[in-house]
Amino acid sequence: MKNDLYFEGHKTKREDYLNRAKRYASILKSYGVGEDDSVALLFRNDTVYLELTQACRYVGAYYVTLNWHASGAEIVDILEDSKAKVLIGHSDLTEKFKAGADFSAALLSIPTPQQVVDKYKVDPALAQGQENLFDLLKTALPVETEPLKSRGLLAYTSGSTGRPKGIRREVNPDSPDQYETYKMLASALMMLKPGDRFYTSAPLYHSAPMALSGFCLAAGYAELYIAAKFDPEGFLADIERYSITHCYIVPTMMVRLLKLPDSVRAKYDTSSLRFGISTGSAWPQDVKQAMIEWFGPIFYEAYGASEIGFITLISSEEAIQKPGSVGKILQGGSIKIIDDNQNELPIGEAGSIYVRLNQFGDFKYSNADGDLKGQRYDGHTTVGDVGYLDEDGYLYISDRKKDMIISGGANIFPAEIEAALIEMPEVFDCAVFGIPNTEFGEMVVAAVQCAAGHGLNLEDMQTYLSDKIARFKIPQQLDLHDQLPREDSGKIFKQRLRAPYWENTGRNI
Repeated sequence: MKNDLYFEGHKTKREDYLNRAKRYASILKSYGVGEDDSVALLFRNDTVYLELTQACRYVGAYYVTLNWHASGAEIVDILEDSKAKVLIGHSDLTEKFKAGADFSAALLSIPTPQQVVDKYKVDPALAQGQENLFDLLKTALPVETEPLKSRGLLAYTSGSTGRPKGIRREVNPDSPDQYETYKMLASALMMLKPGDRFYTSAPLYHSAPMALSGFCLAAGYAELYIAAKFDPEGFLADIERYSITHCYIVPTMMVRLLKLPDSVRAKYDTSSLRFGISTGSAWPQDVKQAMIEWFGPIFYEAYGASEIGFITLISSEEAIQKPGSVGKILQGGSIKIIDDNQNELPIGEAGSIYVRLNQFGDFKYSNADGDLKGQRYDGHTTVGDVGYLDEDGYLYISDRKKDMIISGGANIFPAEIEAALIEMPEVFDCAVFGIPNTEFGEMVVAAVQCAAGHGLNLEDMQTYLSDKIARFKIPQQLDLHDQLPREDSGKIFKQRLRAPYWENTGRNI
């Protein structure tokens, strides 16, 4: 049975992958990592990334996947909040940190692999003082114990204050083993069969591609192909070269594929591909239709949340029959639509979406900003989205109570950007929001009221923010206002700033 891993064409046999994971587990134990501790991972795509998540199973630890675009300060905040015992990463990403000075976690690095160096043009060498994980691996013996109940991913998302909060799955004798859940979803969600080949080029620090890759590994009967970085023509070439059957693909990638000339599209045989799954950003109907016309009705759209997991799934055929829907709840779950007074709403009426899915178990937030007050109703949880159910049980997302922006599949929280921008001397007041963008789903915009006697341009604002927040969060458009609109309470009326951009788009998110 084929169940090996491939990274940019380099093959890793399953038995080698598992053996290294057990040896990594010994190394983690030597650094004091035990049950319910956390291990932070700072990698671009790499097979080692997945080997380390497997190692965490053997010691009963959570793993924290860090966004390598984040600033050093943002990463340190998460390390402190998660109480990570160890930070492990590619050398070009970890070289800016000094264990003991920046944070209390031990610091281990591996030389950035050549496949990543070629794609990102970075220096692979370990900086002075970095400890090489590969050197430790040479003498490490594999653990002889069986894996513990999987703690899985300790995912981080921001709250209304912009402060990161960790989503920690509760593990007790009655809670599900996430690894067993992964095995189930490999067939129930991804429809994998023995001999299938799953491909992802999306960053594995995102919860969806990491989880889907984990499904393949847990199943034990599918091959996993990882690319270092998405490239439109490279995507088509890899499908043909490896006879890929399944892939993870988001609207941003689709837009780039659709921009390829017909002559490039025609060069590659993609007939092996029979299942593509998309998550995160809203999927524009014209993009969806164009992809179906090209590849056939092979695409599935999933709606989910880091707190809950994959919630709904809709096929291409269903999407044509139910335009705008994100599908039905996965088997065993339920959805309730609730108004602001905690009343259940009838079919067709929009309200807060509350979901119950027991596959991944319950969770708690890691800090006070992650209080669950108001997020629970009758065993169901909401993450702030608004929508309605139709008479057939299909869910439609109509709005987002949170200000969250989803750009290129990444969650961006305006409060964090506003907190940094308001410190700029030229800024008297500001509001950050998302507007429609064909390629990325949404684009970040800053509306600014300048301080008396000052002006501001986009380049100066971006330069100011460049060392304060991650690059992908920096606004790409600056709107200057003599005065920002405010509600009676004094709060900026952000919806008035946002609304003109969304008129005539047919969507609110």
